[in-house]
Amino acid sequence: MIIDVIALIPEIIQPIIEDGIVSRAHQKSLFELRFWTPRDYTEDRHHTVDARPFGGGPGMVMMYEPLKKTFDAIADYRQSRGVRIYMSPQGEVLKQSKARALVAIPHLVLLCGRYEGVDQRIIDTEIDFELSIGDYVLSGGELAAAVVIDTVVRLLPDAMSNEASHQNDSFSEGDLLDHPHYTRPREINGLSVPDVLFSGDHAKIEAWRREESLRRTALRHNKADINNH
Repeated sequence: MIIDVIALIPEIIQPIIEDGIVSRAHQKSLFELRFWTPRDYTEDRHHTVDARPFGGGPGMVMMYEPLKKTFDAIADYRQSRGVRIYMSPQGEVLKQSKARALVAIPHLVLLCGRYEGVDQRIIDTEIDFELSIGDYVLSGGELAAAVVIDTVVRLLPDAMSNEASHQNDSFSEGDLLDHPHYTRPREINGLSVPDVLFSGDHAKIEAWRREESLRRTALRHNKADINNH
């Protein structure tokens, strides 16, 4: 898998390949990650990538031309257009089902906005779809891109030492949440582990885990319903 990221501050994303599952996957060459900055595709000595919005208003907008040249440079370098995603609060909210769809795409190009966003003409002509990580606003798209990279890479074959780890994650089965997990010691501060986990009966353990997943999911949905009223 190839992941190209267009960002003004790639240093925000870089640490994701320095530790943990994503780092190990990168070391095993399960995916390639490269950063591209629009400042490299400007003509003026200040490497200007933004300008004030037409019609007035606060902030700055990332300009069309440097972004278009960056997309063209990626396509020329890769000999592939890739699937182009703009990290945006206006986009579809990332869910596990979407991550599973993205992991099947061999070449992703993530565009990270800054300031008030990017010129709409880039979205209209170069972007395949917009993606959000939640209904809130960040200073830029770099953190959102890091979330997407982590979410997708951990689903790559051989990225995790135990493939069952992500198969049992929350949302791996629709919107079902994960079951509780316990480890040593068996009892501490008056808190004990459910006896069923020591029964040795795998069918009973799986049934208990399933029941707990359903209970957690129902509890979350009930809380959401209450908060929405």
